[in-house]
Amino acid sequence: MNRKPKKRNYDFKNKSLIANKLSLQLMKCKRLISAVALVVIITAGFINSTGCANIIPPQGGPRDSIAPVLLKSNPGDSAVNFTGNKITFTFDEFIDVQNIQENLLVSPLPVTIPSVDNRQREVTVRLKDTLEPNTTYTIDFGKALKDFTEGNVIKNFTYTFSTGKYIDSLELKGKVVLAETGKADSTLIVMLHTNPDDSALVKEKPKYIARLDGEGNFYFKNLPEKTFYIYALKDEGGTKRYFGGKQVFAFADSAVIVQQKNKPITLFAFGAKQESQSQSAAPPSFGPGIRNKPGAATNDKRLKYQTNLLNNQQDLLSQFVMTFEQPLKTFDSSRLRLYTDTSFLPVADYKFEKDSLSRKLTLVHNWKENTPYHLFMDKDFAEDSSGKKLLKTDTLSFTTKKKADYGMLKIRFRNLDLSKNPVLTFLFNGSTYKSIPLTSTEFASSLFLPGDYELRILFDDNKNGSWDPGQFFGTRKQPELVVPIGRKISVKPNWQNEFDISL
Repeated sequence: MNRKPKKRNYDFKNKSLIANKLSLQLMKCKRLISAVALVVIITAGFINSTGCANIIPPQGGPRDSIAPVLLKSNPGDSAVNFTGNKITFTFDEFIDVQNIQENLLVSPLPVTIPSVDNRQREVTVRLKDTLEPNTTYTIDFGKALKDFTEGNVIKNFTYTFSTGKYIDSLELKGKVVLAETGKADSTLIVMLHTNPDDSALVKEKPKYIARLDGEGNFYFKNLPEKTFYIYALKDEGGTKRYFGGKQVFAFADSAVIVQQKNKPITLFAFGAKQESQSQSAAPPSFGPGIRNKPGAATNDKRLKYQTNLLNNQQDLLSQFVMTFEQPLKTFDSSRLRLYTDTSFLPVADYKFEKDSLSRKLTLVHNWKENTPYHLFMDKDFAEDSSGKKLLKTDTLSFTTKKKADYGMLKIRFRNLDLSKNPVLTFLFNGSTYKSIPLTSTEFASSLFLPGDYELRILFDDNKNGSWDPGQFFGTRKQPELVVPIGRKISVKPNWQNEFDISL
């Protein structure tokens, strides 16, 4: 462990920044003096002239884009044997402090958050807690400090001091990944506890806290040589505690002993599993076609619904779906009949399925391509919970798409471990379109909806075909992992689309 006192040179102490700002201010003064002289000359000319002149206002100098620079702090940064409760920072320009409660991080975490006041060019921090002996403290201001005029934020502004004879200098780095998507969430925080009991997550606040950057990375500095238990969570209530349920959370499988060299740690965050959602009955390029638009007069007694047709076309890869504005109170499938062709030939092999909420009807049929269909609806086929029915018997006509509207798709995977039960997931506009368990390193489909897709691989431990979260209390089970594939694929219609992807 490095126990030597040391002074650190931060970016906000860079003398070149001060020189740049002084040069910028001098330039502004010169321009202002020149502008004033110009106005005096023009005014004198205007007085001595019998004609009229257009007076042009002076132009300002370049915008100040440099953040405030620290001139001094009292006590100085990296002070040792600290015994006071007040720290003062003096900057080269007026300072504005915003959202300090959201931005300020003090490590180790105090019981009472320090107060922060600002006046002109000074910022004062007053400590409320009794400081622990022989401990290194770090105050991170986040994005709270800005200049008063232009709002330039002082980035990475931290102040460190120690109540002992030296500054702790050990570090711990890592990354947090959302297990369900493989992506980062910079709104999470990472916590270090010293208490090994699981109950500490509910009863106690952590010892140290770090933020995540935009890529999910975290970085702890000035740590002592000690054993920690590391977690990450979404702290929406500001309690720094984990209560389970839908709260996004991650944990390391074992304790971390902070030493001179520590391997980066990856945490996989999860929340409670959402209610299972069936894949979209309509392909993602299809928007809802509203048959009876809501928003009519309040005494309108018409049964309102929408379908998954677009331009009166039915997708060959999905079923016809009717979604009702209100749950159905009664439904009689015998009063719905399906016909085909222009001669209205009766169709025999079809059926209707109603969902558990009685709001969706699915017409299950093996569709023929480029074929007209007609759905005959008796006015009494359904009544919703508010007593609404069709005002009269109606017929809904539509045509199925052509096979040429689809593309052939083949994907060959390299380095795919089939023993981990991989499931290939297609995402369109951020929503899941299809999930297919893979039994070989190749996926092929003779008909696939054209479009641009993101791909993910789920490693399905329990072989249920869907992602499952982890469980901390009791079992300490990690979540199933999803690996995002870095490249998108574009499926073109009436084309043989082939891709080689290496994991």
